[in-house]
Amino acid sequence: MAEVPQTFFDALAVRTWCGLALRALGRAREEIDAINVYPVADGDTGTNLYLTAESAAAAVEAVFEAHDAHGSGKPALADAARAMAHGALIGARGNSGTILAQLLRGMAQVLAADGETTHTDGEGLRLALRQAADSARQAVAHPVEGTVLTVASAAADAAGGADGDCGTVARAAYDGARAALAATPGQLAVLERAGVVDAGGRGLVAVLGALVETFTGEVPRAVPVMSDREYARVAGGTGTTSPAGSAEVLAAGPDECADAPGTGGPAFEVIYLLEADDTAVARLRQRLDGLGDSLVVVGGDGLWNVHVHVDDAGAAVEAGVEAGRPYRIRITHFGLGDVHTTGAERPPREPAQRAVVAVVPGEGLAGLYAEAGATTVLARPGGPPASGELVEAVRRAHAREVVLLPNDADLRHTAAAAAEQARTEGIRVALIPTRSAVQGIAALAVHEPERRFDEDVVQMTSAAGATRYAEVTVAERQSWTMAGICQAGDVLGLIDGDVAVIGSDVAVTAEAVLDRMLSAGGELVTLVLGDEAPETVADHLEARVRESYLAVDTVVYRGGRQGAVLLIGVE
Repeated sequence: MAEVPQTFFDALAVRTWCGLALRALGRAREEIDAINVYPVADGDTGTNLYLTAESAAAAVEAVFEAHDAHGSGKPALADAARAMAHGALIGARGNSGTILAQLLRGMAQVLAADGETTHTDGEGLRLALRQAADSARQAVAHPVEGTVLTVASAAADAAGGADGDCGTVARAAYDGARAALAATPGQLAVLERAGVVDAGGRGLVAVLGALVETFTGEVPRAVPVMSDREYARVAGGTGTTSPAGSAEVLAAGPDECADAPGTGGPAFEVIYLLEADDTAVARLRQRLDGLGDSLVVVGGDGLWNVHVHVDDAGAAVEAGVEAGRPYRIRITHFGLGDVHTTGAERPPREPAQRAVVAVVPGEGLAGLYAEAGATTVLARPGGPPASGELVEAVRRAHAREVVLLPNDADLRHTAAAAAEQARTEGIRVALIPTRSAVQGIAALAVHEPERRFDEDVVQMTSAAGATRYAEVTVAERQSWTMAGICQAGDVLGLIDGDVAVIGSDVAVTAEAVLDRMLSAGGELVTLVLGDEAPETVADHLEARVRESYLAVDTVVYRGGRQGAVLLIGVE
C-alpha cells in the first residue's frame, strides 16, 4: 500500500483509501453489526459493508498488479476509480453494501470523467462527494432520513463549503458526516428507541475517516454509536464505556423495534446482479416496488445490482429474468418468528455438527452442491471470492465443524486465510485443497456427517485426490503454453491445470483431452457443461466413452455460466 498522506486524488490515493477503508470497517464490523436495527434487525450491516469494500479493494489491487505485470507503471486515476466502483458493484452485500457501491460509483463518475487526467484536487473531490450522495439517493426507491443517505448528503454539503486541498475537503466531509450520524436517532424512531445511531451511516463515517487518513496521515477521533440519551444512561451507571469513549452496545431487543418499518413485512431479502439496459431496469424498479420494500437498484452501463425485501422471492427473480439476465442470485429468509416478521425474539438456532462449504464456478453447480447439503460461494468469472466471503459462508453454514472446498488452485491461500479466521471464532475447519469443482463433487459424494471428523476429512481428501481434472476453454489472447503457441479464439484443453491440447473445435478438443485422461484408466467420467458448450458435445463424449472404454460410466451436469466451456473429471 502507498505511504500516506497523499497530496492529490490519484490512482495511488484510490488504492490507499480502499485499503484503509477496509481496515477501518474490519475494526468496526462487530460494533456496526451490533447496532443494526434498521431496516431489518439482522445484525449484518458491518459485515456487508466490509465485504463490499473488500471486493472494491481487490478490484483496485488487480488493476495495479496488471500494470506491474506489463511494466506500464501505475494506472490512471480513471482506471483505478472505475475498478473500485465495479468491484463494489459486483461484490455488494445487503442494503448497506448496495448503497455503498452506488456511493463509490457516483464518485467514480466524476473521478473518471476525463480519462486522461492523472489526478484531481480538492474541487474534484467536492464534486465527487456531491455526485456520490445524489446518485445513492436516486438509487433508493423510497429514501428515508436518519439513514446512510442523510449522512452522505451531510458529508457532501460540508465538503461543498470547504475551500482547500483534498485533505481539507475530506476532513470537512468527515466532520459533517459525523455530526449527521449523531443526529440520526432524532430522525428515525426505531434508532431512538434502541438508543443507537444508524448502522449504515456509522459505516460510511468509517469510510470517510479512511479518506481523511489517506490525505492527512491522521486517524480521526472515535465515533459514538449510541444516541446522547442512551450514552448518558449507560455512562450513568447501567453499563460500561469503551476505551475509545463510546459505549459498548448490544443489538436492540425485540421490543425496541416493534413498529419499525419492515416489522411484519417481507420475509425474504433478494439480491442479484443483472445484465439489462436502462429501459428494462426502469420497468423492473416499478415491478419490484410493488412487490416489497427496501428496494435499491444501483449500477449502469448494462450491469446492475438489485436488492429488495419481498414475500415472494420467486416473483422478484422472475422480474429480473424479464428485464435481462440475473445471476449471482442470493435469497435470504429472515426467518419465521424473528424480529423482522413478528417482532418476537427468535430463539438461537442450535449449530449443526458438521457442514461443507464449497466454492463453485456456476449457478448449475451451486444448485447441485446445495442439493447435496453444501453451503456454496459462487465464483465470478475473472473475479474469485475474497477471504471475507468464505468466512461469511462458514458462519452461514452454522456448524461446529466445517469442511472447506476451494475448488480452485488459485484460491488455496485465500481459503487458508478464511479457515484460520474461522478457527479463531471457535469453528473447527478442515481445508481440502481441491483444485477443480469436479474434485469437489467427488469429495462431496463420499461425505458422511456421521463419521468422526478426521475420518470424514481423510475420505473426502482421498476421493478428491483420486480425481483427475481437466477443462476446455477458449483462449482470449495469444500466449505460450505447454502445448505450444495458441492464438486468440483457439480451443484449449487443460489437464491438471496445464494446457495439453490446442484445437479449433470444442468437441474434437474435448475428445482428445478425454482420451488422454482415460489412457491411464478410470471408472467414472464427470462432464460439467458451461452455457457456451455446444448442444451436441455431451452426447458426442458419452458415445466416445461407451464405444471405446468398457465399464466406464458417464454423468453429465449443467454448470451454467462457469467460465470454462467444459469441465471434465475422471475417477
